[in-house]
Amino acid sequence: MALPAAFLEELRARTPLAGVIGRRVRLARSGRQWKGCCPFHGEKTPSFYVYDDHFHCFGCGAHGDAIGFVMQSQGAGFMEAVEQLAAEAGLDVPKPTPEAAAAEKRRHDLHSVLDAAQARFRRLLFEPEGREGLAYLRRRGLSDETIERFGLGWSGAGRGGLAAELAAQDVPAELLRGSGLLRETEDGRTAELFFNRVMFPIRDRRGRTISFGGRTLGDAPPKYVNGPETDVFSKRRTLYALDQARDGVRSGGPLIVVEGYMDVIALHQAGFRGAVAPLGTALTAEQLEEAWRLDPAPLLCFDGDAAGARAAARAAETALPLLTPERTLRFARLPAGEDPDTLVRQGGPGAFQAQIEAALPLADALFGLLREAAPAETPEQRAAFRARLEALAKSITHPALASEYRHALLDRFFADRRGATRPAARPRPGLPPAAARPLRAPRAMPGEASALAERARVLTAILLRHPDLLRDVEHAYAELALPAPLDRLRHALTEWAQAAEALDSAGAITHLTEIGLAAEAAQALSAVPVPLPACAAPDAMPAEAEAGWWHIFGLMHRGRLQEEIAQAQRDFVERPDRTTEARLTALVRARDDLMLGEQQPEDTDA
Repeated sequence: MALPAAFLEELRARTPLAGVIGRRVRLARSGRQWKGCCPFHGEKTPSFYVYDDHFHCFGCGAHGDAIGFVMQSQGAGFMEAVEQLAAEAGLDVPKPTPEAAAAEKRRHDLHSVLDAAQARFRRLLFEPEGREGLAYLRRRGLSDETIERFGLGWSGAGRGGLAAELAAQDVPAELLRGSGLLRETEDGRTAELFFNRVMFPIRDRRGRTISFGGRTLGDAPPKYVNGPETDVFSKRRTLYALDQARDGVRSGGPLIVVEGYMDVIALHQAGFRGAVAPLGTALTAEQLEEAWRLDPAPLLCFDGDAAGARAAARAAETALPLLTPERTLRFARLPAGEDPDTLVRQGGPGAFQAQIEAALPLADALFGLLREAAPAETPEQRAAFRARLEALAKSITHPALASEYRHALLDRFFADRRGATRPAARPRPGLPPAAARPLRAPRAMPGEASALAERARVLTAILLRHPDLLRDVEHAYAELALPAPLDRLRHALTEWAQAAEALDSAGAITHLTEIGLAAEAAQALSAVPVPLPACAAPDAMPAEAEAGWWHIFGLMHRGRLQEEIAQAQRDFVERPDRTTEARLTALVRARDDLMLGEQQPEDTDA
């Protein structure tokens, strides 16, 4: 049976080829592609490559798409392979009905109508009627070669020329309406959608024209008009210039998502052949999936204004639930008032290349965008901002990645919080600058100051003996108001932990000695004036050390300990593994020990 081309295209789009082939072939990343040993002939050196939409073996010549791989590797027939992949993709294989055949014929006819319209628009651009449109494109710096490559054109000045020309070619008005080229007016008449506009053909990933966008020569709204949804055009599934960007990405360039037609075209002309754009709307999940098929880390580059920042933030939030360890996003932030088109025209390719090289990872960009948009001056605002960060991290469906994002975003939150509370301290010679002072601990009464200082020393001593705990307690540790020597130790420890391959006590002490903090470390570990508890001993079990740390922290910040317990409970419900169980156990033990201690006279030297 002949299946509709649209169904087969949708099936291929929804089928991750590397995932299908990876079930039978051990694949490894090779740039933006995958490679492995060919399953169809014996080889020891990999010559089998998997691209976004096809595989190819340079040894035996095997070639095909996902359907072809299932057929060749399993000895399956065409329909058997289609049915297997469709079931995995959640698609129903269409049945051979007269209605399905008619719909497929209609889609074929619509492509033919759109091709005929594009031919007219391109012809008019270079005729006297299109003189103004051609002059506009040349003023924007486009060469004739670029105009030809993107198929740019002119709609004509009136609203009847296209319909009349296509009617002379026996194209019925019903197909013109179905293609989106005609629309119904408010008074019930039929009129052409585009007139007095520069025309931008919109193509699918295979290069077939599926719709048009048109730009007026003035600034009167709407400046840009896109064709409506049709049987061959879905705005939310389409990226402008994706057909051309595929070759650019396969040649080694990055996939760059920008905002508009002219940004895309200007970048391609400047040598950035991987540029694409959504069609006047926020970047959708479907468009992100298309982008990831070409590049595991596309670069999003929106205009350097408030609207561009909002668009970037929306795109980041849309992407979070779709992230995996193998695919992410990067963000380039343009200077205020600039867009990619103006940047390359005024500064040349080098100016835009500098933006690419300065691009930020998704976690850093997301925090910065949200921080700019949300005030965080009062405790209530900071609590709301932190809750927002945690909710966004939780929206990531990959458990390990969600945990990493939570830590990364909260790291930024606490660093930002410390930095906002006091000016940077004057650095000591030979030392890195001290961290900005965190939020103050609850104010101590005169008789309590020494107890608070001693507890802070014990917390630091535990981390010096068991620095691997830093990964779990760093956020709470960052909030403590510490005496200057302990503050310097905290800053040095957290910086060391970010770069160290292994978090062990010997390595921590060696690092502190090398940067001139040996005396401070020795004082923290001293038995004077009060001996350290067993949980700070070098031979303490990890669980004992962690529970002891949280117990002492809880003496200083009971409410904050309860927050950590609540989060640990949520983490354990979502990911009931040994790591989350151990953390929850240590926190609950600390709380229980704290409650037990409250039933007895408090030992202020603890």
